Amino acid sequence: MAVRFGDTPRDRRVRVQGEPVDAYPRLAPEVERGAVRRITVVGEEILGRRCQEVTGFGTPELSRLIDDMFATNRAAEGAGLAANQIDVDLQLFVWDITDEWGVRHVGHIANPVLDEVAADCRELVEESEGCLSVPGPHRVVPRLDRAVVRGRDKDGNPLVIEGRGYFARCLQHETDHLHGHLYLDRIARRERKAALREMAGAKEAVLARRAALAAELGK
Repeated sequence: MAVRFGDTPRDRRVRVQGEPVDAYPRLAPEVERGAVRRITVVGEEILGRRCQEVTGFGTPELSRLIDDMFATNRAAEGAGLAANQIDVDLQLFVWDITDEWGVRHVGHIANPVLDEVAADCRELVEESEGCLSVPGPHRVVPRLDRAVVRGRDKDGNPLVIEGRGYFARCLQHETDHLHGHLYLDRIARRERKAALREMAGAKEAVLARRAALAAELGK
């Protein structure tokens, strides 16, 4: 999921893996350790199919992948990133996003499943949404204003993450990726064609900016 964002001050509230922490660095530790990878673009086959479940928990390979996803997300000014967006066929995504209430959320989840939200506890909200695999355009997409996702952390421990507002949108957007869907699949065909035309004109500049930001990070 795409969003422009700056550093989050240390005195703002932060939740890491769904749990509040007293302090957190401006750059997540995973960003410092990770390498920036190429982000896949709409039309590539891996973005259009359901990803494989993660089974290799507690491995250096999985930890390294998560580090690389955080670094790639940061260099692309993203709010979240799914594994198939760096051409890895696994049900895994990461996030680093500050919501409307000033709370910064940071974390990762494997094999995520979204809970059904009761009709009397949900509201459908239409807001602008972008995607790192659709560089450039944003479009209004309807999403539930609350989301609960269940899965595992990198060590295989059970994980439940709840989000409201923009963070809920992020959780739904990234889970969609792992089922082979982009936000473009949730808008009208005419809007989709217009977004793809806009992407064609913006793509080169967006990719150049990402490369510059990666260089600033020393990646």
